[in-house]
Amino acid sequence: MKSQIKRLLYWSPRVLGVFFALFLNIFALDVFVRGRSLWLVLMAFLLHSIPTFAVVVILILAWHWEWVGGLFILLAAGYVLEAKNNLAAILAISGPLLVTGALFLIGWFYRKDIRSK
Repeated sequence: MKSQIKRLLYWSPRVLGVFFALFLNIFALDVFVRGRSLWLVLMAFLLHSIPTFAVVVILILAWHWEWVGGLFILLAAGYVLEAKNNLAAILAISGPLLVTGALFLIGWFYRKDIRSK
């Protein structure tokens, strides 16, 4: 396996996971509205950040154990079931989760080739 492909298989799911967590956390920023108390805003922000925390925890674990990254596929399936018929939301949220999970699993499958020098 070429070294460029090895690096791509190693780094692409990790970078995609970080960018997806940042993208997902953008949706939590809608709680900052004028007129609310600081306590209510902070509690709402933490509540809306729970999906981001789940993605970050899985990403931290998958950084070392690639097979854990397969949980991104379960998150994608769960969101498809939750989003019902909103195709744009399904593609925007589940698409990157599915690709990230698949890349982690491919990296896990080829881990000996990727980590060899």
